[in-house]
Amino acid sequence: MHTYDYDLFTIGGGSGGVRASRFAAQYGARVALAESGPLGGTCVNAGCIPKKLMSYAAHYHNDFEEAAGFGWSLGEQRFDWPTLIANKDKEIARLNGIYSQILTNANVDVIAGHAQIVDAHTVVVNGKSYSAHHILIATGGHPVKPELPGSELGITSDEFFHLPALPRHAIVQGGGYIAVELASILNGLGCKVTLVQRGMQILRSMDADLGHFLIAEMRKKGVDIALDTSIVSITAQGDSRQVVLSDGRTLESDCILFATGRKPNVRGLGLENAGVLVRENGAISVDEHFATNVPHIYAIGDVIDRVALTPVALAEGMVVAANLFQHGRKLMSYENIPTAVFSHPNVATLGMTEAKAREKHAHVRIFKSEFKALKHTLSGSSERCLMKMIVDADTDRVLGMHMVGPDAGEIIQGFAVAMQCGVTKAQVDATIGVHPTIAEEFVTMRTAVV
Repeated sequence: MHTYDYDLFTIGGGSGGVRASRFAAQYGARVALAESGPLGGTCVNAGCIPKKLMSYAAHYHNDFEEAAGFGWSLGEQRFDWPTLIANKDKEIARLNGIYSQILTNANVDVIAGHAQIVDAHTVVVNGKSYSAHHILIATGGHPVKPELPGSELGITSDEFFHLPALPRHAIVQGGGYIAVELASILNGLGCKVTLVQRGMQILRSMDADLGHFLIAEMRKKGVDIALDTSIVSITAQGDSRQVVLSDGRTLESDCILFATGRKPNVRGLGLENAGVLVRENGAISVDEHFATNVPHIYAIGDVIDRVALTPVALAEGMVVAANLFQHGRKLMSYENIPTAVFSHPNVATLGMTEAKAREKHAHVRIFKSEFKALKHTLSGSSERCLMKMIVDADTDRVLGMHMVGPDAGEIIQGFAVAMQCGVTKAQVDATIGVHPTIAEEFVTMRTAVV
């Protein structure tokens, strides 16, 4: 029998690593966790949480304007960026402390420092070696910049949350959820925003109707969206930046934000020491049980590049902990994962896109509704909502639900439970709606458009 310092040594203190460590300890395992930065990972420190807080702040711009239609007279509006950042940082620090307390309460040993794997059972942190029966890698990912002249003059989402001042004019390159979210935040807070996307579509991994609809709504709110365009070069002129675009324009900006992708955090982990295989994009290769090719070494979360979402990493962490220390053989399901984009307006998606449904099913029915929310009949806003449902015509089973509009994520979350239970269109139709709400539109769509 081998004697190890720990039953599980987790590398990475983000959501997935913390969850796996806590559950493993609750199952009776001796657990250590190493983290070189603040606990909570990207989600807490430079992702979901600060983004959502800043999105709330940006929404007030429209709320103040729309209040007049309901009889409210407001005084002069003034936004203070340092106050928002300071309050955001205070909340993040509070959450860092909560993560630390969670681990302490679970009797997980937290080791501050960069961990490097020596072999299948040994990790070194700050020059000290630790042995473990199992090693779990949960190091997440990091944003990357495109290779172009002057790219060093731009920032990524990591730096965005610590900008000393609100930019006057920001150019955001990218068409994914991070790009549209940060562009919406900046626009809502009073910054002039140009969103540059090299393709003709944004949110390309989602149903095509969502991206097309969101473009129109964002443009209504003042975001300049340049499709089929990319940044060619960036040069500095004092505090200003000269940005040359592929469409021939040259724009002056004081902030260039790249939201053009992320890569797994594998550098300096020592994967080569143990012979852990990685894919061409740097992601760690794992099987259905999150085991690498090296026995006793596992990986979860963004570092394996399957579905880069915090709730997914949490679920993966619980699967690993249960399988290792509860004699389980659980498998992770990636079907019907609800996803929200906190753009302005919000986007939420669940299940299959129309294109994917048509690939997999012979007969598909599409239900779609576009409308102005009741609130905006008085607010004066021209914002509209889109709701779409995709149904297998042969079985009547709902395959996908998609939405653009206020609180889209809150609405889709409830329907995600129904889809996990295999809900049919007939069952949706038999459900009485809550009136008057936006959500009731999903249970009142009766006529297929296709």
